[in-house]
Amino acid sequence: MDSKASIRSAVLARRDALALDDRIEMSLAMAEAAEQLPFDPGTVIAGYLPIRSEPDLRPLLARLRERGARLCLPVVLDRETIVFRDFVRGADLVNTGFGTSGPAADAQVLDPDVLMMPLSSFDARGNRLGYGAGHYDRVIAKLRAKGKSPTLIGTAFSIQETGRLPTEDHDVPLDMILTEQGLRSLSQPL
Repeated sequence: MDSKASIRSAVLARRDALALDDRIEMSLAMAEAAEQLPFDPGTVIAGYLPIRSEPDLRPLLARLRERGARLCLPVVLDRETIVFRDFVRGADLVNTGFGTSGPAADAQVLDPDVLMMPLSSFDARGNRLGYGAGHYDRVIAKLRAKGKSPTLIGTAFSIQETGRLPTEDHDVPLDMILTEQGLRSLSQPL
């Protein structure tokens, strides 16, 4: 089996090779597919703003807000810690590290009920390969330590799917994956 680093490199090269117009269209298709996501008004949903060649979730987040979701975005406080700040319409966004932007320090910190996560690759078993820093693994562990169990949704383009990813004991499988092809539940064993 290939190493995580070699898989990450190969899959991100595929994603980076997508034309900007294709990424835009695929991101819009993801926004439409997210209409299938069931949630109650007031549910706290964490998204993210795109960096590099990631899917652009802004159209999707706008639709979720229209359906009554309370949105939050990740903010990297240091190499070990991410918090999620309330993402309210009209609030200024600031540089939040690692090429990302998000709500300023005066925004309320929230614990998400639904966690939409960027990734470099995923497989049909729900395994997720991030960017290698372990930020989301630590976030999930902290939320679970608080007694919370957010729905974990990987967000990616379908070309980022891999046959089978290597896993470690701390890896937590995704509940769902959202691509331009739709929202797919991964909670059922194969």
